Amino acid sequence: MNEHWIKHPTTLHGKIVDLLPLEESHFDELLAAASDKRIWKFYTGDWSVPKRFIEIYNGSLALRNEGKEYPFIIFHKPTQKIIGSTRYLDIVPYDKRLEIGGTWLMPKYWATAINFDCKLALLTHCFETLGTNRVQLKTQHNNMRSRKAIEKIGGIYEGVLRQHMLKDDGTFRSSAYFSILVEEWSAAKANLEQSLFNKMNAQKIE
Repeated sequence: MNEHWIKHPTTLHGKIVDLLPLEESHFDELLAAASDKRIWKFYTGDWSVPKRFIEIYNGSLALRNEGKEYPFIIFHKPTQKIIGSTRYLDIVPYDKRLEIGGTWLMPKYWATAINFDCKLALLTHCFETLGTNRVQLKTQHNNMRSRKAIEKIGGIYEGVLRQHMLKDDGTFRSSAYFSILVEEWSAAKANLEQSLFNKMNAQKIE
C-alpha cells in the first residue's frame, strides 16, 4: 500500500457539524438519512436503494484503503445524528489535487448554514493541512441549485464535460466542473466564513 496523503482517521470539525470518517457501523443510520428520493434526482443512481447504497459505500471504503477516496459522514452536533455524507475523491498527491464530491444532505437541511460549514472544514483541511494546489467540484450540468451552491463557496466555473458519466438507468449525464486554486483560497475562505456567519445568524439551525 502506498503512503496515503490523507491519514486515517481524519476528523474535521465545523461549527454545526463534524465530519467523521465513514465506517460500516454508520451504514444503517446513514441509509435511513438517505431515504428521501429528492436527494438523488441529479445523481447517477438512487443511493436510497439498500443494494446500491451498500455497493457505493463499500466501494468508497475500499478506495479509501487504496488512498483514492476519503469518505465522511456529516454528523449534526445539535441533534447528535447523521444527516448526510461527503468525501474527498480523485485524490492525486503528485499533482496536489483532489475533488470534493459525493455530497448530500437530508432535504430539511438544504439552504441552511450546513453546506457552508462542511465546505469550510473540507477546504481548510485541503489548503492549510494537505497543501493542496487545486480542489475541484462537479455536478450534473442542469442541477442549478448545486451549481449556485458551488459558486457561493468560491468555485470558479470551468465548463461542461458532455456525456461524462453513465447513470444507472443507462443514460448519460454531463458534468459542470468548478475549481478553487490555492492562490484563490484566501478570498474564498473569507467569503465562506462570512456566508457561514450570515446564515447562522439568519436561520435557526434545528
